[in-house]
Amino acid sequence: MHVAVTGSSGFLGSALRRAMTAEGHRVSRIVRRAASGADEITWDPTAGTLDPAALAGVDAVVNLAGAGIGDKRWTDAYKRELLDSRILSTTLLARTMA
Repeated sequence: MHVAVTGSSGFLGSALRRAMTAEGHRVSRIVRRAASGADEITWDPTAGTLDPAALAGVDAVVNLAGAGIGDKRWTDAYKRELLDSRILSTTLLARTMA
């Protein structure tokens, strides 16, 4: 199975990527910087950019992207950032896959 993963450099994403690779799955990392290899796909959830062609052949997408829940104090503004970061990424992925 070919799986694309956002948030693949985080705590959960790193573990998921290792486990899936060990099981024989192909994992593509969806990253916010310029892709540095064939196993990476570039996106920008804030700008709403993700090339649909980059997801061709992908069987599943796991979205672990979002502002860190332990990075800052949960002020009202940061709660909004936590929510918005997840909504923007999920919306972009769903729209692109559709």
